[in-house]
Amino acid sequence: MAENPTTNNSNEEQEDTLTNRQGHPVTNNQNLRTVGSRGPAVLENYDFLEKISHFDRERIPERVVHARGAGAHGYFEAYGTAGDEPVSNYTRAKLFQNKGKQTPVFVRFSSVIHGGHSPETLRDPRGFAVKFYTEDGNWDLVGNNLKIFFIRDAIKFPDMIHAFKPDPITNIQDGERFFDFCASSPESFHMVTFVYSPWGIPANYRMMQGSGVNTYKWVNQEGVAVLVKYHWEPKQGIKNLTQQQASEIQGTSFNHATQDLHDAIKDGDYPEWELLVQIMSDNEHLELDFDPLDDTKLWPEDLFPWIPVGKMVLNKNPEDYFTEVEQVAFGTGVLVDGLDFSDDKMLQGRTFSYSDTQRHRVGANYLQLPINSPKKRVATNQSGGQMQYKLDRAPGQNPHINYEPSILGGLKEAEQDGIEHTPFIEGDLVRESIDRQSNTKQAGDTYRNFEEWERADLISNLVSDLSNCDPRIQIKMIALAEEADEEYGRRLREGLAQASTKGSSQKPLGNRDGDKAPEKAVKKAHDADPY
Repeated sequence: MAENPTTNNSNEEQEDTLTNRQGHPVTNNQNLRTVGSRGPAVLENYDFLEKISHFDRERIPERVVHARGAGAHGYFEAYGTAGDEPVSNYTRAKLFQNKGKQTPVFVRFSSVIHGGHSPETLRDPRGFAVKFYTEDGNWDLVGNNLKIFFIRDAIKFPDMIHAFKPDPITNIQDGERFFDFCASSPESFHMVTFVYSPWGIPANYRMMQGSGVNTYKWVNQEGVAVLVKYHWEPKQGIKNLTQQQASEIQGTSFNHATQDLHDAIKDGDYPEWELLVQIMSDNEHLELDFDPLDDTKLWPEDLFPWIPVGKMVLNKNPEDYFTEVEQVAFGTGVLVDGLDFSDDKMLQGRTFSYSDTQRHRVGANYLQLPINSPKKRVATNQSGGQMQYKLDRAPGQNPHINYEPSILGGLKEAEQDGIEHTPFIEGDLVRESIDRQSNTKQAGDTYRNFEEWERADLISNLVSDLSNCDPRIQIKMIALAEEADEEYGRRLREGLAQASTKGSSQKPLGNRDGDKAPEKAVKKAHDADPY
């Protein structure tokens, strides 16, 4: 028999070579193709688009993530200023301009990884999504309770969620799978530090922070842009739970956060949040040891202070859960004039994924549902698709003309309000990570800023799950902790060593008993944000 001519080829594809569904070997599964290492993504990201499109359709009809949620109606009231300056210096978005101007909102709070009927006490980030029904159309500010994320490149998102979801064979969530991904993705260590601390279990929705997480832009009337981060601060104060407290609550109720929100509004105890922004000039900021577009990083408050620009009040419960909370659809690409995208790679990937998911989950005409429809006129040339029940047509529009441009009575383009923001972009198309990664420095800062009871709870929770993991994963996680902070790494190493002498039984992630929690029950409101 003739020898296979490719047998000795060093480039021969192996059995475990990653491919896409066309059978193409995937040579880079870590980075989007962008203009330069930190530039905007390009549309010809075929592997990413195929990967994320399939991922968006993996669950029917429950949300792939953020399945468990609660919601409420309310309003946003603008302050008209950004600190000591008129807000118009930074953005021309109409909802921010005038003091006292109110904009209707609908907010959905959620857990991320677990299913639609999972306990609300599980260790998990919480979604914090706000739909503003502005006079210029809808604006969706889609974020989480924590201010950072596990990864900085959207191409890794499906893999991250697969690792955090239940095992495909046993259908049991497995801490080893979670830490296998995180140990192999060092940028996740800062988020791991938060999630495994008491900040990983907010006491309820009313008393948790919110954040846009990603970096956006504000654009003023002259077309000048600044980078911006959004933060929601609860006026009720901030409360988190230890693992012991969460387990006790779960023993009596797995709907406690939804119940708390509903009852507070029903009783007239309307929850409020203040919206604050951090503003940064629109450039690379080489003086920082991290890239400001990196969503695994916090912007230091001493360099970029929090500036109050408005407040939000929730004062009405949904009339029907499915119609409103379940069918509400958010998207990070839903911006109004004066708000814009940055080149944040996670933001750019989310902008495609969110709206694509909603068309799959709710239907092609999901924006005609009252909860999603703008509270202003809508006139498009789009029609058809499953569940269409009206035409988005302007009064007097020629019904024969469903295209633009036309001289026969069709729709016309709007006038540009203000000078368009036109950033200059050049560079090679590459698949590269950003240069300034600094994966563990801020995790060390966060650890040192925790109170001792929070540090103890963090180590206890990490040891509880890591003790059941492959030793190679343990070694890598200890190394990341040591790199972040010497004490952090030492306590984690000692805790794992002690656990290995006692032995431990496998427990699924998010259902840990942990060591005895400190007597201090909750973290109460504080003047200075701990991170």
